[in-house]
Amino acid sequence: MARGAQVGAIEDGAALTALNRISLLGGNVNTTAEWLHRRLPELIAEHGIVGAQVAVLHNGEIVDTAAGVLNNVTNEPVTTDSIFQIGSITKVWTATLIQELVNERLLDLDRPVRDVIPRFRLADEQAAQVITPRHLLSHTAGFEGDLFLDTGTGDDMLEKYLELMGDAKQETPPGELYTYCNSGFVVLGRLVEVLRGKPFHTVLRERLVDRLGLRTPATRHAEYSGRRAAEGHLGTELKPVDELMTEADGPAGSVLAMCARDLLEFVRMHLETTEFDAMRETQVVPPDFGLGGRQGLGWMLHDYDNGMAGMGHTGQTLGFLAWLRVIPEAGFAITVLTNGGEALPVVTALYEKAMHELANARLPGLPKPPATPVPVDVERVVGVYRAAGLDVHIAAGEQGRVKVRYVPRTKVYEALTDTDEHEYTWFRDDALIAVEEKDGFHSVIVLCGRDEQDRVKWVHYGRAAVRQ
Repeated sequence: MARGAQVGAIEDGAALTALNRISLLGGNVNTTAEWLHRRLPELIAEHGIVGAQVAVLHNGEIVDTAAGVLNNVTNEPVTTDSIFQIGSITKVWTATLIQELVNERLLDLDRPVRDVIPRFRLADEQAAQVITPRHLLSHTAGFEGDLFLDTGTGDDMLEKYLELMGDAKQETPPGELYTYCNSGFVVLGRLVEVLRGKPFHTVLRERLVDRLGLRTPATRHAEYSGRRAAEGHLGTELKPVDELMTEADGPAGSVLAMCARDLLEFVRMHLETTEFDAMRETQVVPPDFGLGGRQGLGWMLHDYDNGMAGMGHTGQTLGFLAWLRVIPEAGFAITVLTNGGEALPVVTALYEKAMHELANARLPGLPKPPATPVPVDVERVVGVYRAAGLDVHIAAGEQGRVKVRYVPRTKVYEALTDTDEHEYTWFRDDALIAVEEKDGFHSVIVLCGRDEQDRVKWVHYGRAAVRQ
């Protein structure tokens, strides 16, 4: 995305209120809060971010600040009580509702989904018979994960969504391979509905939003109008997005919006009670994209150089990027919510400052192409690979490289996908890495499995795309 988006000045009143809340705290917390207040407007101007909120939790205290604008046409400033879509961070909220059912012995994670939803169907009947909630929570169910089915906004929208899933293809056998699955979390949302006897959005509000006394969360798109809601921005000109994702994908992350402080109030619950600790247990180790990490029940799990373990999640919807990291042993969490622009460098700078000062931790280094590239085994890699939302085209390049292009097949992916062709070289024997940086990162593609001709069977970019 292009730099140079209009950004507003920080809303002084809201920012000073945030600083006053921590005036009695000493040491690094105070220093970090003052730095965030000063540095956030500079960072978002430097990287073309339209608007942003940051909140930090440390030893039970939350500090927050905001900068930029809700919409770069109206230039209404972001304040600390504005709401941003949190995207797939919603999956942790959905997983929390599932864990409550487990704790109450209303649900067994290792029994088939069909025990609760007898009409759960997929194109592969054998897979549909054995898929469990644990598969769904850990992204190992293996069926098409980016269906984005529009089934309206009624209380029966998740039920209708599942009725349309009968044609969903099985991309990998259940339990065999981590492949990120939004649709699986819609199924989890339907499990919540069936076992609680209420619509998912109602359960979400009653059992989490209201229970925690949160002021800003919107659990339906219709609720945005009653709040200071940020608008997403896309494209090189960072134009405001004039549409919303389908509401039926709400349990996966298409709806839930809130301010950064309220997101960390939810995290505080996870840190101050043991009832959700099982969600932090490793379920599967995803393919290695050069960043490490493990998958828990909803949470993505991380390890730090100081020996501490953490968890978190990221989220992306149309024009929004959201980031969350938590280090329980340090009583620390940070979230950054943005609504357009080159977010990763900003997030990295904020993370590094707060993590180092308050948790004595550092982010692992981002993957880089090798100094001495090794030619790619082109014959084994080239081809067209298909996932639910897009195709991955890999062709022979020059100087031992390959050319990779993503071709979207859905409206959502058309809005979010970089369709330019990029050169990749070997990263490891089982992975490729982009030669050039994009938005501050060299993307990595992992090569998984072999077909009968000893060619790569799946290319993995977070989702597994199968060779055609």
